[in-house]
Amino acid sequence: MNPEVPRVSVVVPAYNEGDQIVPVLDRLFESVRLQCEVLVVVDDEADSTIPVVVEYARKEPRIRCLVNTYGPGPANAIRFGIDAAAAPVTVVTMADGCDDPRQIDDLARLVDRGVAVAAASRYMPGGQQVGGPVLKGFLSRMAGRSLRVLAHTGTRDATNSFKAYSTSFVRQVGIDSRHGFEIGIELTAKAKRMGLPVAEIPTIWLDRQAGVSNFRVARWIPRYLRWYRFAFGPKLTAEQIRARGEAAHPKAGEEAGEETVKGQ
Repeated sequence: MNPEVPRVSVVVPAYNEGDQIVPVLDRLFESVRLQCEVLVVVDDEADSTIPVVVEYARKEPRIRCLVNTYGPGPANAIRFGIDAAAAPVTVVTMADGCDDPRQIDDLARLVDRGVAVAAASRYMPGGQQVGGPVLKGFLSRMAGRSLRVLAHTGTRDATNSFKAYSTSFVRQVGIDSRHGFEIGIELTAKAKRMGLPVAEIPTIWLDRQAGVSNFRVARWIPRYLRWYRFAFGPKLTAEQIRARGEAAHPKAGEEAGEETVKGQ
């Protein structure tokens, strides 16, 4: 492999994190041993995260801050970051410190070994969720367990955003989500419908200690249900999955061809 090409691209969607993102980045760079790039993605140039990341980049050249032009919201930020990723493996992790960055290398290596999606699972033996809204946790746990048992998705935690993906797989099938954090379950469901392997390792998820979560259960449940249902069904090719997404989002093809990545 070209030594200048990172082995893993870490995409971090962020929204007005300001100085709170610094300890998260510190832990990330202390933990990741694979050659990496870190892409912090924000929605607009006024985001308070930008000056902090720009300053951080003075001592850490592997990090960039990107201004998302696909539209507001975490789904668009993640889509934008994956489109900008240079590595064959992309890991999505949150800016609030809830995920354990020590697991990024292990997740990436699972993708290196051939899985399409590697999930950090809160609900398998050895995993745990500490804090967070009770209803959100209950619905997430039930969705993950039922998908594994009934749809054979390969993970007990399809809804967790902390996952590693084959970058080529994501670009083959596309991402249809446009609003919340449902990308995790979307790409897990798409891998299942293609018959591609999905793996998981246990993780301990900690609710954020500062700031306010942007997760809105009532608003995003219908979006999760769409992909929950999609996981059940006959095998599809990447072209068939992509065609469904382009029918729902006719401008998706235009976005993919645009040179819209802005570096800070």
